[in-house]
Amino acid sequence: MEGFNEQVVKRKNGIKQLSIKIIAVVLLFAVPGICFVLGMIVTPYIMMIGFFLFLGGIYGVWYTFTCQKIEYEYSIVSDYIYISKVISLRRRKKMCAVPIKDIDMLEIGEEKIQNMSFAKTYMAVEDITKLDECYFAVFSSPARGKCLLVFCPNERILQGMKPYLKKELVLKHFYNRSV
Repeated sequence: MEGFNEQVVKRKNGIKQLSIKIIAVVLLFAVPGICFVLGMIVTPYIMMIGFFLFLGGIYGVWYTFTCQKIEYEYSIVSDYIYISKVISLRRRKKMCAVPIKDIDMLEIGEEKIQNMSFAKTYMAVEDITKLDECYFAVFSSPARGKCLLVFCPNERILQGMKPYLKKELVLKHFYNRSV
């Protein structure tokens, strides 16, 4: 193993995550409330069911809230970049492993990438609304074909990628020259 660099990027929660949390809290109170009302009309045993649904719902809401904490981990090991998704520090899911030498395009911002089509897109960014500061890497995967990786590396990750990138990409991004 020649080199190892690592970076962790925490995802910022947006409107989608906020709406999931609100729906979870509303359901926490609505379902047992309906059971209590039905318990008064039909039979009191439904009230007990509502109470146990409320207790189980507390765990469900806690689990939903903690599952919204997502981090992305970029790792450079030798000539590969590994992207992993870490969900609330409980579960790690490997998103992709890209040979750095197979990266065909590396752009900052999405202007040149906008009109291209990809078989698979990997989004591993902190804030999806600020894509102008992110890097877009186009690579070919033997299993999927043409893929896009969107990530926000720091300087250490870029320096770890530098020895394995194609010459024209190194000249463009590190020396501000084009071939």
